[in-house]
Parts: sequence; C-alpha cells; structure tokens
Amino acid sequence: MHKRFRQVFCALKEHTSVSYAKIATFGGFCDVDLIIVKATAPDDLPLPEKYMHELVKIFSFSNSSFHSFSLSFTRRFGNTRSWKVALKCLILLNRLLRSLPEDSPVRAELLWIRSNGLLSLYPCHFRDDSSSNPEAYTVFIRSYAQLLDQSLDCFSLDNKATEEEVMHESLQHKIKQVSRKLELLPRLQSLIDRVLDCIPTGVAPRSLIVHQAMKHIIRDSFVCYTTFRREIVLVLDNLLEMPYRSCVSAFGIYKKAAMQAGQLCEFYDWCKAKGFCGSFEYPFIDRIPQIHIQALETFLNGMWQLTNQSSSSLTTSPSSWVEFKSNSTEDDDQGKQVVKTNTLIKISSQLERSEENGFASNFELGKEEVAPLIQLEEGEDDNWEALLEASLNTSSHDHRKNFLVYPNSFLQWLWRWTWV
Repeated sequence: MHKRFRQVFCALKEHTSVSYAKIATFGGFCDVDLIIVKATAPDDLPLPEKYMHELVKIFSFSNSSFHSFSLSFTRRFGNTRSWKVALKCLILLNRLLRSLPEDSPVRAELLWIRSNGLLSLYPCHFRDDSSSNPEAYTVFIRSYAQLLDQSLDCFSLDNKATEEEVMHESLQHKIKQVSRKLELLPRLQSLIDRVLDCIPTGVAPRSLIVHQAMKHIIRDSFVCYTTFRREIVLVLDNLLEMPYRSCVSAFGIYKKAAMQAGQLCEFYDWCKAKGFCGSFEYPFIDRIPQIHIQALETFLNGMWQLTNQSSSSLTTSPSSWVEFKSNSTEDDDQGKQVVKTNTLIKISSQLERSEENGFASNFELGKEEVAPLIQLEEGEDDNWEALLEASLNTSSHDHRKNFLVYPNSFLQWLWRWTWV
C-alpha cells in the first residue's frame, strides 16, 4: 500500500510540473527551466530533439543561460523519483556534451556545481519510486550517471598529431607526447569500463527511452575505442625510446586492452541482437592474442635485467643503454655493459633470422616457437599458385596468419602484427 502511494504521488508531482511548464510557455513566458521540464516529461516517448535545439539556440545569445541550465538540471535530476524523468535528464546532458564544443561554459558550470556538492552524478543517489520494478531502472540510471560524470573530466579526443609531425619531433618532445598519451589511455579505458556497466537488465531493455539512451552510449563507445586504438599504436611504436617505467605503464594498458577487446565483442554482439544502432556502425574490434602479451612481457623482462641494480637507468631511454662510456675504467661497469650488449645482440640476431626467412615465423618467445604462416602439404610445389591457395585455406583458421611481417625491430614486429 505504501509503495503504491509513492507511485501515485510521484506521477502526480511530475505531471503537475509538466502541466505548469506547458501553460507558462503557452502564455509567452519561456526560460531554460521550463524547457528542461517539458523535455523530461514522464512519458514513454523518447527525448524530443527540438528541446535540445532550443537550448543550444538560447546558449548562443545568452551567456547567463549556462549557469541557469546547470542549476535547473541539478534541481530537476536531484529531486525526481521517476526513472523516466531521470533518464531523460541524462540523455539531454549527453546530447549537449556531444553537440557543444569542448570549451563550452556548460562543462565548466557543471564542474563548478559538482565541486560544490550540488550535483552528484557519482555517487548517484537516485532511487526509482514510479515503477513496479525499480531495481532494474535504478541500477541502469546510476551506471549511466557515472559514465557521464567521467565524461565531464575528459577533454577533446580528436586532437592528434599527424605521423609526419611525430617523425620530425625531437626525442625529448616525443617522450613528453607519449607521456601525455599514457595519461589519456587509462581514462579512455575507464570510460570503456563504464560503458560495459551500462547494460540494462530485467524489463528495462523494452523501454523506448532506454533504447535511445543505449544508442548514445554505444556511439560514444565507438569514439572511445577508435581513439584508444589510434593512441596505443603510437605509444607502442615509440616504446623503445621511452623510459622503463613508461614501458611498464604501456604494458599494463596493453594487457588490459586485450581483456577489454573480448568484453567489447560480447557487449557489441548483445547490442546488435537487441537492435541498438545499425550493424554497419560498429567498429571492428582487434582481439590481442595472448602470445603478443607474452612477447612484450619477455621484452620488458629483458629491459629489467639491463636496468637491475642501476637507479639511474630508470630515467634513461632504453635506446641509450648500448652506448659505452669512454672514460669507464671500473670492472663492474664493464661487466654491466657486456651484459647489456649481449642481451641486445641476442634479440637483434633473432630478428635478423626472422627477416632472412621473409616473415616473423621463427621468432622464439621463451620456449614457444611460432609455426610458419603458410604450410604446404607433402608433394605440393612451392610455386605462386600453390602458395596463394595455401594462404587462402589457412587464413580462416588462424587470424595471425593474415599478415606478413617484416620487422625492423622487436616492437615494430609486435604492434604491426596486432594493429595493421
């Protein structure tokens, strides 16, 4: 009886607010607060785009409207106990963050209100009182709110330097750029984790409003993944010129990316089955085989042996470890240089053997040996027709056999094998 009373009271309260906003707007009085109330009406229809366009129009000629929107949004989202109103508020915020430029005052106003404790997207204290199954909607809205809370802290993801600019950069500047990317990549992975948490359960996927919210969430994940894929390739390409600690950070990011790739594939398959977005919109997910993780881990272990018992080497680029000091006379220093040189010579000799074979098929990772990319049956000739037929027959069984790799260095061989 008490639960039923709360549902009736919540519905009456929300419909009264919307009716007042419509009457006030019909009388010629219109402001940001009334537009938000009308846009987030507690009905089963998706959020109308016209209200979002009205807000953008108001923002274009009134600077004070940014602060008014932040306060109205905080009040509307914080006071409601209807999942329809709360979800429409989040969809409206998501659309505005995507449509407005990154330097828009809306983001600054929302961050200021959040820092003062007026807006709480995470932790989100919303609780649904308007439906018979409040748990499913409450969990979904809290997950969505956490995703938007982290999105407020992210800056533009589209600013990137071209490959030509990177090639002409100095080594010191390149290391700084890679360090910034190492700070950005974990934030992108965190956003992907939040996207994976936004899976509606129970009766929630049947709602048209949830369908609309999932489409915005999935399309934002496309941007996050494609940006992450582009940035991680640039980081791995410059791994040999990075300090050891940065290499370890990059390895942790790369290892987590291998796990997230499988999770994203399952998530996108589920979204396709539910009809969220078109199948042509989904990006191709590159699965990272475990052998690549082992290869990079083996390489970093070799770097650790070179830097062991040397505190200064933690801030030195690995590419400079092979340089000999002309004024070094101590036996310990000479012994360390011999170990460093022998280790790098061993790696380079393995690469030379792989280059002589035409592809990186005989490169040994620990005790494992990678099989040749193309295997001919007994009695077959090695002419071009037999090689072409064998490559077509084997490409469907092993994904890694789709590419011929000619490594110039160990790291180039590793990431080109994965991402090209």
